Order: sequence, then structure tokens, then C-alpha cells
Amino acid sequence: MSKKEYIKPFIKKQTAGNMNKFGSFYQKNYRDEIAGAKIDAIVEKCGSPVFVIDEKAIREKYREVYRDFSSRYPKVQFSWSYKTNYLDAICAVYHQEGSIAEVVSEFEYQKARRLGVPGNKIIFNGPFKPEEALKVAFEEGAIVNLDNFDEIFKAERVAKEMGQIVDVGIRLNMDTGVYPQWSRFGFNYENRNAYDAAKRIHKSEWLNLTGLHSHIGTFMLEPKAYAAQVKVMIDFMRIVEREFDMTIESLDFGGGFPSRNKLKGTYLPPEVSVPPLSDFIAAISNTLLSELSPDEYPTVYMETGRGLIDEAGYLVTTVDAIKRLPSGLKSYIIDAGVNYLYTSTWYNYKVEVDRPIEGSYENCIVYGPLCMNIDVVLENASLPPLSRGTRLILSPMAAYNVTQWMQFIRYRPAVAMIMDNGDIEIIRRAENLEDVVGPERLPEKLKKFEL
Repeated sequence: MSKKEYIKPFIKKQTAGNMNKFGSFYQKNYRDEIAGAKIDAIVEKCGSPVFVIDEKAIREKYREVYRDFSSRYPKVQFSWSYKTNYLDAICAVYHQEGSIAEVVSEFEYQKARRLGVPGNKIIFNGPFKPEEALKVAFEEGAIVNLDNFDEIFKAERVAKEMGQIVDVGIRLNMDTGVYPQWSRFGFNYENRNAYDAAKRIHKSEWLNLTGLHSHIGTFMLEPKAYAAQVKVMIDFMRIVEREFDMTIESLDFGGGFPSRNKLKGTYLPPEVSVPPLSDFIAAISNTLLSELSPDEYPTVYMETGRGLIDEAGYLVTTVDAIKRLPSGLKSYIIDAGVNYLYTSTWYNYKVEVDRPIEGSYENCIVYGPLCMNIDVVLENASLPPLSRGTRLILSPMAAYNVTQWMQFIRYRPAVAMIMDNGDIEIIRRAENLEDVVGPERLPEKLKKFEL
């Protein structure tokens, strides 16, 4: 009988549950339902993994934020950011609530029109707009914000070919005290680039400047930056109106409001580190009211995406395997990977299990199913001892994952919406082989082979 190989024992210190300056930490969270729909019922109908959207949560959040803003400033219009989540069912909920559409490509523009949004209820942003897309937008009366001088020239050529003067806006960038500064997009205020753009449009026979747009960043955590943004844009509006005899009818302050997600590298929980949206609204509206008189109030557009929807989304996924790594770290393999979770690059998601589980919590790593070493969904999750088949519920999940996911190694999963009456509706079915190979074309000479 051969002697068994000696394996050196190891001891690994676990820190889950230790005291810190904020008190004891116990992450013994579990949930067996989402918006009243049982996790088992959702998976039975839609499969695993599955993204789940709570319709009621979307509507309640939208109404809360819009009510807060509109009660402070009388002329505000929300516009749903299609790049945040452009599924038809999601967009339709926002349009039912009164939001117009904000798009950053001809693809998103076409998607909004297909859904039934009139062209004059679409804001067309972004640094690249082909001439044919500009022509359609101008013909349909969309709000078009130009990003650079070449785009000004492009818009001028299109308008001249159409034989009509068109209204346009320009995007500004500026120093609001938050770094890195988003200077890639638009015309800079401090170096007079924006002034030169307004001057060039003023000299054009075919363009009329009627709006100013600015989007200062993403997942912003400093409301004062928005106050600085508003003041700069109002100052610039007055310069333009005074020197070029133009009338600025609208100011678009973009989006960038944060959700209650936990950024990697942060110590405090999002409930502490992320300001409520009311702080951002107060910063914008208070500055507007202090800098403007009632007879000069422009229409204000807000393109908030993540901050309105993220907490309404979840990912339900299933544990498929468990292993202990050579380092002693416990790891789990689940059926959802980073190909579905673009935002896993910078978020530490909240993780819940689908049932109460006894046992000591320990720090674990959660891998996806991809044959790639980078497929790490959770780098340091505090979890009880899980068995194969346990479901994990990750959140918040409704912003950017569906629009930025990719078909890599595995088919993309279904997306379900829990309707406000509790019904489970599949709003995007899971992919199959035909969805992937449909656009492919196989040359005739390659159709036959023998192995």
C-alpha cells in the first residue's frame, strides 16, 4: 500500500464579522423574493442566470425625483438616457411617466423612434453623428447638441442641403472642481473654445443656437460640482445672448447622479458615502433660482439614468461548484460571468442568498463560468457555507449591464420584469444559437469539409 502524500495544513485568518470603528459587521442577508415574486418562480420561468427588473420601484423612484425637482424649479423636463438601459420595456415605463428620450447614436435614435417616441421628443447627444443621422434628426425636429467644430461644419452642410435653418445646441465642458475633468466632450468654457463655437454658429446662415448642454461626469459624489456647472452655463448663456443676439431656450445639465452601489476601493457603505439625489437636485435648483429672474427661466433638461434605475435591478444566479484554493481562500463558481457584468470592474455588488443558511461567514471569491482567469464577479464576498444550487441575488443591477454586456463564450440570459401587479414578464428572452450566427455568411467554398 502506497503512502499518502503529505499535505501541509494551513491556517487562514478570517476577518468577517470583526469589530471596526463603525461597530460589528454582520452581512447575514437573504431574500427569497423580488417585488413579491418568489425567486424559485422567477428561475422556473426564466432560467438562471436572469436579470430581474422591478417595475414598481422604477415608477416610484422616478416620481419621487421628478416631484422633488419640479417642486423647486417650474420648467424641468426629464429625458431617459437610452445608453443606461435601452430595453423597450424599460424605456416604455419612463415614457409613460413623462420622460422624453436622450440618445447618443443613430442606433439609439432609431430604437426610440421604433418604440413610438416622436422625433421632437428626442435629445440627440454624443461625439459622433453621421450626416444621414443628422438629416433625420433635423427633419424630425429633434434637439441636437453639437460636440465639436467638425460637427458644426457637418450640421451646416446638412442644413444647407435641406434648404432650411435648423436649431442646434452645443455641449460645454468646464472646471467644476471635480477631477479628472471630463474635457473630451464638447467645447471648453475656460479657454474660450465654447465662445468661438457660439460665434461660429452666429455667423452661419443655416444654424441657430438655442440650447446649451453639459454633462460633467459619471457617478458624481459632489453636489457642489453641479452648482458650479449651473453657474458657468448661466454666465455663458448671458454672454451668448448679449454678444450674439441669440435666445437660449434650454439648459441641459446632463446626468451623472450616482446610485447606491459600492465603488471598489471605498470603505464606507453606499448608504453613507453616496449623497441622496435630493442633494444634487437642491444644488442645481437653488443655483438656478438664485442666478435667474422668473422672466428668464429656460427649460431645464435632466438626463439622469443610473440614479433613477440602478436599485430597481437584480441578477439571480446559481452556485454550480465550490472549491478551496491553494491559498486557503474559499471560492464559488456561479453561472453568470463578467461578460454579463460590465460594471463588475468598479462595483462591489451587494450579495444575498435565497435562504437562511447556518454557519460561520467567511471571505470568499466568486468566479463566473468563463474559461478566463479574469472572470471574477466578487473579489471579497462575505458568505456562509453555500451548497451547490444555492442562488445568489446580486444588486444593484439595472444600469449599464444590459447595454454593455457581450456575447462571449455563453449565450446572454433572459431579462424579466416584475410588473406592479406581481406578474413575471420576460422582457428579453435568453439568446440561442440562431441569434448569434444569424448575421454570419459562410462562403460557398468553405461549406464542405471532412475530418
